Amino acid sequence: MNLTLYVWRQKGPKEKGTLVRYDARDITPDMSFLEMLDVVNEELIKKGDDPIAFDHDCREGICGMCAQVVNGIAQGPQAKTTICQLHMRHFKNGDTIYIEPLRARAFPVIRDLVVDRGSLDKIIQSGGYVSVHTGGVPDGNAILVPKADADTAMDAAECIGCGACVAACPNGSAMLFTAAKVTQLASLPQGQVEAGRRVCMMTEEMLTEGFGNCGNHYECQAACPKGIKVRFIAKLNREFIKAQTK
Repeated sequence: MNLTLYVWRQKGPKEKGTLVRYDARDITPDMSFLEMLDVVNEELIKKGDDPIAFDHDCREGICGMCAQVVNGIAQGPQAKTTICQLHMRHFKNGDTIYIEPLRARAFPVIRDLVVDRGSLDKIIQSGGYVSVHTGGVPDGNAILVPKADADTAMDAAECIGCGACVAACPNGSAMLFTAAKVTQLASLPQGQVEAGRRVCMMTEEMLTEGFGNCGNHYECQAACPKGIKVRFIAKLNREFIKAQTK
C-alpha cells in the first residue's frame, strides 16, 4: 500500500508545532502501525532528516506507551486495541492518515508524538497503593474474597494508564483512570483500610494536575484499549461520598 501521512511535528514543549505531510510507500497489510512509522523513519534518516519521535516499549498491547491520536481517535480506529497492535490491514491503499499526540492540558508535548504523562504517575503516588502492614505473604486462598469483588478488582486492574481516556474526553478528565485504580484497591480487603484517604487524595491530585471534570460523554470508555467501563466512575463517586460522611 501507498499512504499519505500528516504527522504532528514539534521540536520541543515551547516550540510551535504543525502537521507535516509524508509518503509511506510499499507498506504491507501485515505491518503494525508502529512498524509503518519505522519504515517512514528509515526513509527520513536516509535523507538526513529528523525521524518522527513517538513512544513505544513492549509493542504487545500491554504497557500503553504507544498511545497516539489517529484520524482524530485516541488509540486509533480499532476498538479495544492499542496503536502497537493496530495493523495496516485496517487501512486501504491511497488512504490519508492524520497522526497526532494525545491532546490534553495535563499532557504537555515533549517532541512530535511524545507527551509527558507524568501527571498520571502523580495521581498514583498520591494514594494509589496499599501502605498498611498486611503481614507475610499468605497462601492464595487464605484471604477469602467474594468472586464478584475479585472479578471487579481484576477488571479495574486491566487499566494500563495509556492516557487515551484523557485525550478522548472533551474535558480532558482522568476520571476513568483514577476510578479504575480506586476501584481495584477498594474492592479488596487489603485496600479497604485506606479507602477513604485514598479516594480523597487521588481526586484532589487529579484536579491539581489540571485534569477536567467528568461530563458523562462516555468517550473515555469508547477509546479505552482495555474496555474499562464507566461504571467504575460511579464506584469512585460512591467511595468519595462514603469518605466524606465518615
